[in-house]
Amino acid sequence: MELTGAEIFVECLKEEGVETIFGYPGGAVLFLYDELYKQQDKVNHILVRHEQGAVHAAEGYAKATNKPGVALVTSGPGATNAVTGIADAYMDSVPLVVFTGQVPRHLIGNDAFQEVDIVGITRPCVKHNFLVTDVKELATTIKKAFYIASTGRPGPVLVDIPKDITTARCEFHYPAEITMRSYNPTVKGNKRQVRRALDLMLEAKKPVLYTGGGVVLSGAAHQLTELTRELGFPITNTLMGLGGYPSMDPQFIGMLGMHGTYEANNAMHHADLVIAIGARFDDRVTGNIEKFCPYAKIIHVDIDPASISKNVKVDVPIVGDVKNVIVDMLEELRSRSERPDAAALADWWKQIDEWRKANCLKYNQDMNASIKAQFVVEKWWEVTHGDAYICSDVGQHQMWAAQYYKFSQPNRWINSGGLGTMGFGLPAAMGVQMAFPEETVACITGDGSIQMCIQELGTCLQYHLPIKVISLNNGYLGMVRQWQEFFYQKRYAMSYMEALPDFVKLAEAYGHVGMRIEKPGDVEGALKEALAMKDRLVFMDFITERENNVFPMVPAGAGQNEMILV
Repeated sequence: MELTGAEIFVECLKEEGVETIFGYPGGAVLFLYDELYKQQDKVNHILVRHEQGAVHAAEGYAKATNKPGVALVTSGPGATNAVTGIADAYMDSVPLVVFTGQVPRHLIGNDAFQEVDIVGITRPCVKHNFLVTDVKELATTIKKAFYIASTGRPGPVLVDIPKDITTARCEFHYPAEITMRSYNPTVKGNKRQVRRALDLMLEAKKPVLYTGGGVVLSGAAHQLTELTRELGFPITNTLMGLGGYPSMDPQFIGMLGMHGTYEANNAMHHADLVIAIGARFDDRVTGNIEKFCPYAKIIHVDIDPASISKNVKVDVPIVGDVKNVIVDMLEELRSRSERPDAAALADWWKQIDEWRKANCLKYNQDMNASIKAQFVVEKWWEVTHGDAYICSDVGQHQMWAAQYYKFSQPNRWINSGGLGTMGFGLPAAMGVQMAFPEETVACITGDGSIQMCIQELGTCLQYHLPIKVISLNNGYLGMVRQWQEFFYQKRYAMSYMEALPDFVKLAEAYGHVGMRIEKPGDVEGALKEALAMKDRLVFMDFITERENNVFPMVPAGAGQNEMILV
């Protein structure tokens, strides 16, 4: 069957089971859009208001479903506007396929209208990218793109399609499977290394499980919970790993890292064994590398061999899919009669419980004073019974969301970790809401972050997305201001917001419901009222304490045990 490139493009999406694609049209991709229009009953296209929003929405969709997110943008500025989202997905290992339009092949290199070398531009921040130069290779290239994006360590793959490729014709064949000689990710861990790891676990006196986003990406939350409970070890999550283990479980000692709990960071510092699973020893976790886990042997499980011993030298490396390795660990543990030293573990838990007594996340909400952001997040957790999808932007509000919304399921916490992208939250929430139209989806944001992609409120109206926007408005770029308070003698250089819009009127101008909440006593009622509006986007502008800080905090250059608590 002979088809045009545009027809092949849509047929490939259908073959991959793509139901939703996020994008913005332009000259170089008009034939693709024309074909999408003809087959809109097969592939649902969501028109965003900015290409960055398209990629973030695809990220949100991917993070919530563990399926590849898909975006389509035009050449030139359409492609460059997408780069921030692509880089964000690269840092957080999000499976994405991003299609960009390109000028016709005979104009490439001529500085044609809306031409950029997007393959060259994105090379440092994609898992792989392709420039299609022959329509006969289009179907195979798309198959490769989805395969690469979703296997091994997931990541974004870009496919650049010249306009004349979309009109050229050839026989269509979509390969059922693809093999690539240069790309064969290791998915099964080495059994000998698994046995070595179990030996160390059974000998340890002060062990800690340190688990990250790889657990969520692998779909290994259930297996991790089984392993943790059988071992009886304390467990901590990274920012990206929240929800990979039930946060209300007594073995969970909270998030670790720069704004982690006192007990988690101290447990890591004093541990004699750290079992790192699906985590990459990010600098926000380790603090000063020279001071990181000075007494511990380290086991590291990761799908990406390049991540092992990259930042921290480990004793037992295990390359493989996290889920597969945990299953092997469980089998090995159950095949042995030995169990961890119960007396030593009891002493270790006694020490951890002493650290817990610091109650490091305690705050005081004076009902006659300004609203504390922590109070809003905690109340949202209460009114939703912990059963909501939470997307966040980046800043203080992100940390408060991580600390005070207690995640007990994977894929419910959708945020920008590695790149730290302001503007991520609202479009990501759109992607989640498209994937799960009947679920409660919230965007927790700040007065700075929300303005980065606020135009997506238009998309939310067009597609009837009932997202609940929780704006923690303190009139500052809060995290910048906090650092300036601690380390720059309170010189708040350009971190204040003096010309904020009236967010209530702005929400209403976009056709949504707006609320302004200024008193602590009104917080719970407003959240419940918004939650009851099942079919409307509600923008809640909470006027919060202006100079509130995120605690605990590990200062730059300090060790994990050198936290600022108040």
